[in-house]
Order: sequence, then structure tokens, then C-alpha cells
Amino acid sequence: MTVLDDLRAEVAAHPSNAWATAAGWQPLVVGSPESRVLIISQAPGRKAQETGIPWNDASGVRLRSWLGLTDADFYDPANLAIVPMDFYYPGKAASGDQPPRRGFAEEWHPRILPALTEVRLTILIGAHAQRLYLGPRRGRTLTDTVRAAPSYLPLFPIVHPSPLTQGWRMRNPWFEAETTPRLAALVRDALT
Repeated sequence: MTVLDDLRAEVAAHPSNAWATAAGWQPLVVGSPESRVLIISQAPGRKAQETGIPWNDASGVRLRSWLGLTDADFYDPANLAIVPMDFYYPGKAASGDQPPRRGFAEEWHPRILPALTEVRLTILIGAHAQRLYLGPRRGRTLTDTVRAAPSYLPLFPIVHPSPLTQGWRMRNPWFEAETTPRLAALVRDALT
């Protein structure tokens, strides 16, 4: 058993997660003490939760392309740790999924992040992760924060790769033209 295995068992046994455990869901958090890149994102999507594989959907395909990683490299815990703001699918909302539960990351992240001793780059995906980890340093808007991504290193904020952000990406072509190539280079550097 690793520290992450112990933590997953503790999360699954916690009364606040009884509904997910009753559904047969496991906490979707992965990584190892050797992980060089840390992804902090919203919460698993429905497909990821049902399959037990994080980022196992169209958003994950786009994310891997932005990072310049193959599936094998992405899912190798010696390369990447994936620590969402909530380790369970939060359910459907009117547009997209519901947000991660309040307080979940604040309770569990301090228990898991110290075990990830080799992390060189942390990618903050979406406003929830950026709000928690950048706090008052973040920009006035998500766009402002993402545009200034290099200024936050070794934290690197990006927009969520969901199909729901396609409009944002079309209005901000600089992101895929300039920011994602820079991110892929940072990931390569962190993994070598």
C-alpha cells in the first residue's frame, strides 16, 4: 500500500462520500512519489468516474494534445499525478457538470500533495483550481489569469479542455497558438 492507496481508502470510507461508495465509485486521484507533473482540475466527468480512468473523454484527448503527451505517458503515474478538486463525479448541471463540492480540496489536498515530492510543474485547470491555488494573485477574469500563465510558474493556469469552452478558445486564438505550445515544452522539461 502506498500513501495514495491509504488516502483513497480513507476518502472512500469517509461519511461524506458514502453516496459514491454505495454507487461503487472509487476516488479518482492518481499519482506516485515520482510524479513530475501535477494536474489539479475540477472533478472527474461521468465517463471517467464510470470507467475509473481520469480524463477518459473528449476533454482528455484535447488535454493530452495540449500537453504533447501520448496516452501511455499521460497515464504513467511516474510522469503525472492527477488530483482533482473533488475525487468524484459531482453530477449533471444545466450546462456541463456541477462544480466540485466546496471544502473537498481544502480537506484532502493537504494530505496528498506532500507525498508528491518530485513535482516540478503544476497545471491548474479551470477557475476552481485557480481560485484555490492562486488566490488573490489570479487575474480579474479567467482569461486574464490564463493569459498571464507564465508569470505564475511553477503553477500554470489553463482553461478547461471541455467542448463547452470551444467558444472561449475561438475568441482567444492566442491560447492554442502560443500558450499550449509553451505548456507542452514545460511538460517536456519537467519530465526529463
